[in-house]
Amino acid sequence: MSAPDKATLGALFWAFTRIGLLGFGGGPAMIPLVQQEVVKRHAWLSDEEFADILAIGNTLPGPIATKMPGYIGYRVAGLPGCLIAVLAVILPMIVAMILLLGLFSRYRDVDWIRGMGQAVVPVVMVMMAQLTLDFWNKSRLALGWGVSLAMAATAGGLIYLVGLHPGWVVGALLAAALLRPAGTAEEASR
Repeated sequence: MSAPDKATLGALFWAFTRIGLLGFGGGPAMIPLVQQEVVKRHAWLSDEEFADILAIGNTLPGPIATKMPGYIGYRVAGLPGCLIAVLAVILPMIVAMILLLGLFSRYRDVDWIRGMGQAVVPVVMVMMAQLTLDFWNKSRLALGWGVSLAMAATAGGLIYLVGLHPGWVVGALLAAALLRPAGTAEEASR
């Protein structure tokens, strides 16, 4: 990974506050927002670095919604950046949960309140589809069509048919990449 661009604590705070405010649907739905802020908007990380952080974050226990901001904040602004990024992403969620769950429990039988939750699902689906397409394109360019399709089919089979946790699949791929002889990657890129 290359050295990241340094971020001011204020920029980090507002970037992750936006993510916390707009991250409807939880951690996985926040991933495209994190990518938009840290890769496209602020250029603190490259696409490849973001993909690496996402892959490693998915192998570790706990919610991705705090792991990614914590690491990214630490990476671009040290320990204060880690604390600021995590607090900025969770504070809007905490406040919103208290306020909205209070309102929801009081008015849960109103049709438009029930419809609000259902209306968010297609938006999150489109955001996840965009992220999937971005990762597919990166994989296809780095590994080629055949290898990318084979890896996607194998991972899908292990996760959906065998019932293996995605963390084990990602962990196995990371281990395989780490254990691969050094010359192989250079020869494959030629």
